Amino acid sequence: MRQYYLPYATTAQGAIVLPGSKSISNRILLLSALSIGDTHIQGLLDSDDTRVMIAALQNLGVEVQRQGSDCFVRSLGYFPNKKASLHLGNAGTAFRPLTAALALSEGEYTVDGVARMRERPIGDLVEALLQIGADITYTLNEYYPPLHIQPATLNVPETIKIQGNVSSQFLSAMLMVAPLLAQKTGQSVHIEVLGELISKPYVRLTLNLMARFGVEVQQNGWTHFYVSPDQTYRSPGKILVEGDASSASYFMALGTLGQGPVRIYGINQQSIQGDIEFAQVVKDMGATVLWHDDSVEIKGPALGTKLKAFDKDFNLIPDAAMTAAVLALYADGPCTLRNIASWRVKETDRIEAMKTELRKLGAKVESGHDWLTVYPIEQCQPAQIDTYDDHRMAMCFSLTAFFQEKIVINDPECVSKTFPHYFAHFASLVRPEKNDIPIITIDGPSASGKGTVAKALAKSLSYSLLESGALYRLVALKMQATGVSAQDTEKVVDIAICLDATFEKGQIYLEGRDVSDIIQTEEVGALASQIASQPPVREALLARQKAYCQLPGLVAEGRDMGTVVFPQADLKIFWEADVVIRAKRRVKQLNEKGICVKFTDVLEDLEARDARDYQRTVAPLTPALGAYVVDSSNMSVEECVNTILNLWQRLP
Repeated sequence: MRQYYLPYATTAQGAIVLPGSKSISNRILLLSALSIGDTHIQGLLDSDDTRVMIAALQNLGVEVQRQGSDCFVRSLGYFPNKKASLHLGNAGTAFRPLTAALALSEGEYTVDGVARMRERPIGDLVEALLQIGADITYTLNEYYPPLHIQPATLNVPETIKIQGNVSSQFLSAMLMVAPLLAQKTGQSVHIEVLGELISKPYVRLTLNLMARFGVEVQQNGWTHFYVSPDQTYRSPGKILVEGDASSASYFMALGTLGQGPVRIYGINQQSIQGDIEFAQVVKDMGATVLWHDDSVEIKGPALGTKLKAFDKDFNLIPDAAMTAAVLALYADGPCTLRNIASWRVKETDRIEAMKTELRKLGAKVESGHDWLTVYPIEQCQPAQIDTYDDHRMAMCFSLTAFFQEKIVINDPECVSKTFPHYFAHFASLVRPEKNDIPIITIDGPSASGKGTVAKALAKSLSYSLLESGALYRLVALKMQATGVSAQDTEKVVDIAICLDATFEKGQIYLEGRDVSDIIQTEEVGALASQIASQPPVREALLARQKAYCQLPGLVAEGRDMGTVVFPQADLKIFWEADVVIRAKRRVKQLNEKGICVKFTDVLEDLEARDARDYQRTVAPLTPALGAYVVDSSNMSVEECVNTILNLWQRLP
């Protein structure tokens, strides 16, 4: 099982560009497939759920081509393939609307998903489809997937009735296929919502996008919707996907907890997504919210200030509400989230999952069918947070990093459902370091002796030691073990984020195994140098490195400790040594470990590595501003340590 060790955050600041909205992305993909013409989608989210939708459409005969964040859909307005078996994972935004579209597609289809999808009810949607003559059979359990769909005998009743109090996706699915039904039968379609409609902003989102594709839906409040038969979906040609407002909630919370400012690009006040209302939630809790044309900026109250408690109805923003549940831990009183019954039919039963995991941290939590009350905690407990294969559980619990306790997120890769690189972005914003913790950085080329000196210096001062190069070597070792290429940046980033590494008593462990000697091989070192030049990999390891900044102090050695990771360090050293002397040192070091190497090979490797390190565009090896440059070519370890100690003692 992979794990993500949260850094100890004290502040958060910076900027983030949001990935595309999942809700918008999958709606646009389906509407493009149901439209006549070519559609160019810009900013499409790249995640598990969108990949599932794209694969399903391709399986149905729709031409879909992806080029980075651009996607091109060519369609005749229907699904050419009349027989297909679709596996839609745990993607509700694909399963619900595709079920409705397939019911009208005059073919034979099976639709299934993962085990959790088979636990998520779909009966209300199927019952509505049966009213129009759909032929749908439950193949396992009634009212739940999987489904078998055969050609319908279409008819339009006076009113199609559908429940609105379980999931708004059922209504959205019926609305998206209503123009197809009206066109096929030549009759107007009238949909009536029974019960209280939840998550209205998501329905508004559906209506907005349908209008972009040429279909206007008339409505009478939130209970009656009308579609005339004289409308056909037509491609808008080019359409842009907004940034994901649900994902924005985590960064709004970061700015609130970490004083900020955190600026979030990809949304503004004109967004068609309901979750932008989460900005009001953090404002009510004490944050300052500044809207711009292309972004929103969040500034939190002074550090140490308790957030204001709340008692709110979250019916309109149930996904973002999960972020509020974790923010409640930092409030000045108990916080109650109401009208969140839809949590129980999401990727997991989120009310039960949230209650269980908050209690692990030491919180008092009460709950009912559609509500949750969270009491703040003064002293957080160390914990391993289970994520239930639910992306939002993983992301919202990252906010517990401000408690300064050892908190681990289990199975963090579940964020790939909507935000594959969430933890790398999270790490780029949080600031684990504290200004009152003394820091000494030692940067320099490979085999310059900085590692040996750093160990001795840390021991002399009783400080923590960070060997940053070892982290890159550990990633390289894991890549070798799993067959991951240095060119597969996405997989390398995943390894870096979830690296199970520990440093204890001078030894280095990977997944519980002592690899102190193995990571010193030239092959591992060369691979580590390769991936160290990749910006996403460096960003992924940034928080892990910063987390080592703890009292009584830190000695950090590497290549960008003083320039990037700890630019606020009290003392910065740039370590130099003649490359021939460095090669001799490395050969001696490896021979002592029983590793036989040739001097010429080591020298050639060091020269190549130096060229990469000094010339790379991101975090090149260079002295930090204000760094002392020390040439250790002819110095003993003791002389090196004393040189640094003298500089340290002379600081004001």
